[in-house]
Parts: sequence; structure tokens; C-alpha cells
Amino acid sequence: MTEVTTAPPSKRRGRDPRPEPGADEILGLGQIFSRGLGGIPVLLVLAFTLSLTTDTFLTGTNLDNLGRQVSIYAILGAAQLLVIITAGIDLSVGSVVGIAGVVAAKAVFETTGGLPIVWAVLLALAVGALAGLINGVLVAVVRLPPFIVTLGMMGIARGATLLITDGRTVQPLPEGFSRLAGGSVFGIANLTWVMLIVTVAVAFFLRRTVWGRYLYAVGSNAESARLTGVPVRAVQISAYTLSGLLAALAGLLLASRLGNGVPTAGTGYELQAIAACVIGGASLFGARGTALGALVGALIVGTLDNGGTLLGIDPFWLQILTGVLILVAVASEHLQKLRARGRAPSS
Repeated sequence: MTEVTTAPPSKRRGRDPRPEPGADEILGLGQIFSRGLGGIPVLLVLAFTLSLTTDTFLTGTNLDNLGRQVSIYAILGAAQLLVIITAGIDLSVGSVVGIAGVVAAKAVFETTGGLPIVWAVLLALAVGALAGLINGVLVAVVRLPPFIVTLGMMGIARGATLLITDGRTVQPLPEGFSRLAGGSVFGIANLTWVMLIVTVAVAFFLRRTVWGRYLYAVGSNAESARLTGVPVRAVQISAYTLSGLLAALAGLLLASRLGNGVPTAGTGYELQAIAACVIGGASLFGARGTALGALVGALIVGTLDNGGTLLGIDPFWLQILTGVLILVAVASEHLQKLRARGRAPSS
């Protein structure tokens, strides 16, 4: 009994996917990245460099535009994060963005006397949740590989989007629908508010609820989690369903921002979402990642795009730089694991 009461609080039981340091523990590079803080110095350097090399980066107009652009990436990053934590992947989020935006746009299309905006929003969210639910069932119940399942859903959702619109942009849309993303509260764009609300909500559920603990447990070792009583299938299905729901939210907000329903909207956004998560410290092997990290990663990706536009840099170079950042983030995690194995006592 004495050993239990005098054990140091920093000791961890089993495999804790989110180790918390003690008050006297110095964070290493891998732990910094795992908390989403490793990208903050990169973000500050980017912002400082762009403020010196351009006259427009720190202007209100550009920062407002940057915030609106990053908001979509951040919401998608949060969606992707939920699946990545369970050691899965969702390649369909970009296509769900497209179909959700088109469904909402078709529903409120003003020349047809469409549905009220509230019903259009709910319909678009339902479509995204349904796509995520199908992904989750196929992964958790049928036991198909997440990569293949979501790759198939990516094609299905994009094809359905093109069929619904005949490949044409849906416009014009009512002004009320455009105000969903185009409006502002206290001088801050609605998109930015939604991004912050989504980030805070995801962070709360991941850190303060049993469901969040279950997500990390499933990503760490699904079989061990099942043996300890975690409803693995339900957790996986809920993660994919919520991913689809958040992707649909991003899609209807993008359609509102553009003022029309573009059938090709969201193309390639799944890669941006994965990049935001990985740069923000998430592990593609599961059980690691934070909402703050996904937000920081999205800010880095968005700032690179914005700065490249201001400086007139070829976007292909920006893709290369984003790839380099992903490799650095993954390499830091790999080095952390190697060091941990080297410190582990031999049995």
C-alpha cells in the first residue's frame, strides 16, 4: 500500500497515447509536436517573414481573407483528426465538401423557389453524416481497409455531385445563404467563429469525455481496447460519421462563401486536411493528435498558400514545401520512437 501512495504522479500505466509531463519534466521535440505546439514556431516564422517581404500580408483585408480560407482547412483538419486518432484515414472528406455544398446550393437555388436555408443546411449535414456512417460501417463491421473504403466513397460522392449538377455551377443563390459565411460578428467573420467553435468542441470531447479516451484507446490497440470493454465498432462508426458531418459543414460554408455551388469544390482538400493533421503532430499510426495541432497545421498550410499568392510564387513550389513539412513532422515522430526504444529497459 505504501508503494501505491508514494508512486510519483508522472508514472504512466500501460500505453498512454497522450503522456502528460510532470511539473519538472522538460518537453522533448517529439512531445512538443505531439501537443500541436511544434508548428507554432514555424507559423510565427512564416508570419514574420511575410510581414517583412510583403506590404499586404498584415492588412485587414488579407488577414480576413486568410482567416476565411484557413477556416475551411481547419474544420476539415478536425474531421480528419477524429479518424486518424483511431488509426484510420478518410480520403472522402474533399468529395463530401463538394456534394454537401452542391446539395445545399440546389436546395436554396433561388430561381426554383427552394427550401428555407435552415432545411437546406440540415439536408447537407445529413448527406455528409450518411457518407461518414457508410464509411464507418464498412470499416468497423465489414472490416474493410479504411483507405479502400474512403477511396471508394471519394469517387461515389464526386460522381454523385457531377450527376446532380450536370457538371454546372449552381447559381445564383439567395443572399441569406451567402451571409452564413460572409457575415461577421464583432468584426470577426462567421467562418472564423465556426472554426474556433469546432476546434474547441473537438478539443473538449477528445480530452474531457470518455468517448475521447475511447478514440485514443482504439487507435493505440483496437484488440486490447475491446478486451477492456471499449465498444470499438461503435467508436469507429461514430468517428467516421462525425468526420462526414464536419466535412459537410465545411462544404456548405464553402458554398456560402463562394455564393454558388461548384461541383468541383473540395477537390484535393482531403490532402490538405491530412497535411494539417500531420504537421500539427497527429500520427497516421493512430492514438496521437490534438485539435490545437490540427488548427496550427491548417494555419501553416493556409499561410503558405496565402503568402505564395502574395509573393507570386509558383504553387508547385508550395506543394513541395508542404511535402517537406510533412516529412519533417513524420521524421520527428519516428526519431522519438527510436529514442524511446533505446531508453526502454531490456527484459
